[in-house]
Amino acid sequence: MSKKRHTAEEIVAKLRQVDVLTAQGRSVVEAIRSIGVTEVSYYRWRSEYGGLRSDQVKRLKELEAENARLRRAVSDLTLDKMILKEAAKGNF
Repeated sequence: MSKKRHTAEEIVAKLRQVDVLTAQGRSVVEAIRSIGVTEVSYYRWRSEYGGLRSDQVKRLKELEAENARLRRAVSDLTLDKMILKEAAKGNF
């Protein structure tokens, strides 16, 4: 069985769909089954994307990507600095 990767927008839509179904009187388990995901996925999504809207999710993903890019840049510069310190000491 192949895994399907849901986009952040799809996840937010499915979470809202579960909210609507539970408001209509269905149990949470029935609502989760009707959107076609497991309970584990639902609760993981809810903890990550709980109160967000689609535009907020998009911004969150952009910020996470930028954060990862900046972390790589800092680690590269730190490594360069360490190499230069070693070269200045003469420890090849």
